[in-house]
Amino acid sequence: QVQLVESGGGLVQPGGSLRLSCAASGISSINAMGWYRQAPGKQRELVATITTGGSTNYVDSVKGRFTISSDNAKNTVYLQMNSLKPEDTAVYYCNMIGGWRIYWGQGTQVTVSS
Repeated sequence: QVQLVESGGGLVQPGGSLRLSCAASGISSINAMGWYRQAPGKQRELVATITTGGSTNYVDSVKGRFTISSDNAKNTVYLQMNSLKPEDTAVYYCNMIGGWRIYWGQGTQVTVSS
């Protein structure tokens, strides 16, 4: 079965950086990858997406600060987060679309606080 394992979350000060990783196993073909986040008491929002062809999209609040990338040979998606703000605090979830099916990672906590 498909498994998505996330890593890279943690506690950082405002202005700091983190890189999240999400590695998948059990998926034969991936069409697109993305990152979502959910802050306490708020709905989950889409942060960034990337297709296997390299096309990317970002929510306005992270443009210029976050970069999504992928290593398709390793079935891995990354999220480089720079200039982090307290409002970026959330649980971050990766997802992948393969064969018109959507798969989710377990979530990793990102906390931005001084």
